[in-house]
Amino acid sequence: MRVHILRKILVVFIFFAPVISYSGCKKQAKCGCDGDVLFSLSARPSTVYFNEAGTNIQFIPLDEPYSTYYFCNPTEMFPKLTDYKSGDVLQVSGRVYWECNFLYQSSNSSYQTYQKVYQIQVTDVTVNLYGKK
Repeated sequence: MRVHILRKILVVFIFFAPVISYSGCKKQAKCGCDGDVLFSLSARPSTVYFNEAGTNIQFIPLDEPYSTYYFCNPTEMFPKLTDYKSGDVLQVSGRVYWECNFLYQSSNSSYQTYQKVYQIQVTDVTVNLYGKK
């Protein structure tokens, strides 16, 4: 009789153990320019690329060659870039967010990539005081 009761208790424990030990889902960061801020950049020397219309601006930090940052506010910041050419080294400051397509693809992928893609709400773009590329 005791063995029968112990088996029932064991079955109930095995059934409810995952429910009891579940600690909840890990919150995924909200992506995009209105998402969760990952970190901030302050005067990060970067190679800045943009089209003639100023509708697409991106940069690659000199110390982080496997990362690409896309401006959230390219039309607002483009007037600051008119004295420069695409590919110049400038200092970029702003708040950084995950880029949504990158975040979705990396969460669905089984391999790790070194390439990171971000979006940035740029607050300032200044000349690199250490010279231009």
